[in-house]
Amino acid sequence: MQLATASHYAKALGELVTGADSPVEAREAVAQVWSFEQMVATSHDLRGVLLSPAVSGKRKHAIIAKLAAKAGIASLIRNFLYVVLDHRRIGILRDIAIAVEAKVDELSGVVRADVVSASPLSEAQRQRVERELASLSGKHVRMEYEVDAALIGGVRATVGSTVYDGSVRGRLDELCRRLSTE
Repeated sequence: MQLATASHYAKALGELVTGADSPVEAREAVAQVWSFEQMVATSHDLRGVLLSPAVSGKRKHAIIAKLAAKAGIASLIRNFLYVVLDHRRIGILRDIAIAVEAKVDELSGVVRADVVSASPLSEAQRQRVERELASLSGKHVRMEYEVDAALIGGVRATVGSTVYDGSVRGRLDELCRRLSTE
């Protein structure tokens, strides 16, 4: 239920910010939603106030307005947060932020790639991996990097549901599977 609800909000905001007449750039809108989500996630008091039925909606709006102004959050995003608040969905704001990011990527023709390497990649290596994944996917790629020494060497990339495994660990595992079936 929460994912469906989060997707509903993400679709609405995603379509607004990717439109030609949007007052805020799509990636900036995503960053601002995440910024507010982090405020709520890191402040027990703020979360408590926004979730409390004892605090009036007017007071909650004033708090969001003050925080949004301080953080430089656009009025479109502030109004979006009011809607989330008014429909009592602040408790799933993290899910909404994740869904907004995914929807904006989808509407912008961007695919996310999770790249795991055995050691940190240099900028030149990152650019090469990004070019290869863009070529394979046929889309712009937004890269997320992680280091996992258990790979021993090489890189494993996940784009959507496709895994490209060029790691030493992956090759060793494949060799073990082949040997065990012979």
